[in-house]
Amino acid sequence: MSQRIALVTGGSRGLGRATALALADSGVDVILTYRSGAEQAAEVVAAIGAVGRRAVALPLETTDLASHAAFAEQVRTALADIWGRDSFDQLMNNAGSSGETPIGATDADEVQRLFDVHFRSVVMLTQELLPLLADEGRILNVSTGLTLNLVNPAYSVYAAMKAAVEVYSRYLAKSLGARGIAVNVLAPGATATDFGGGSIRDNEQYRAGIIASSAMGRVGEPDDIGRAAAAILSEGMGWVTGQRIEAAGGQGMGFVGR
Repeated sequence: MSQRIALVTGGSRGLGRATALALADSGVDVILTYRSGAEQAAEVVAAIGAVGRRAVALPLETTDLASHAAFAEQVRTALADIWGRDSFDQLMNNAGSSGETPIGATDADEVQRLFDVHFRSVVMLTQELLPLLADEGRILNVSTGLTLNLVNPAYSVYAAMKAAVEVYSRYLAKSLGARGIAVNVLAPGATATDFGGGSIRDNEQYRAGIIASSAMGRVGEPDDIGRAAAAILSEGMGWVTGQRIEAAGGQGMGFVGR
């Protein structure tokens, strides 16, 4: 039981990949999920193996609630076969995607999709996996800096779903405290991924505006978020629960034109 095991949804790319690799660097073995990128997931598994840790990648469509029980059984089998255990220690609900819902031109189907991806699936998958999560474990739900930093009305519903996750996480922290399970939320700031079409990563003009208002003078990189997530999931953070932790490098704190 001394070897810690994490389960990271959406671990084949972006912030999930960065977190899986950061966890491995800190000595944690990883179960990661992927939706369609089997080859990318295999590359992450290989990279984790290269640093001496064990990993397995399992397919999962988080919005397919009917598949959650079978997925939990796959996790149970992997735990027994690879680690000789019946539980894991850390759960990171990371899987997600962006979507635009401009005020006055919001599509109802897109609202439903964002609800399914970012809130309903998080609640129901967490519930399915709770019997497999060890006491004194960790849950980290991914939110966004956009719940507080209202920079683009096109992300209104996306941000609202993440705000719902933040509230749910506080209730989850209160409910699981008796088991010693710490539940927190990580809210990344502007990070150079493919979110929103990759504008933060690829659009120099957009990046310049973020950099100008950032205390640390740059946009975030996936590894910044991965290392933050690994730290929050670590054993040393057991007394921190029910918190929203923003990892943004002081975005909004800088002086424009400095």
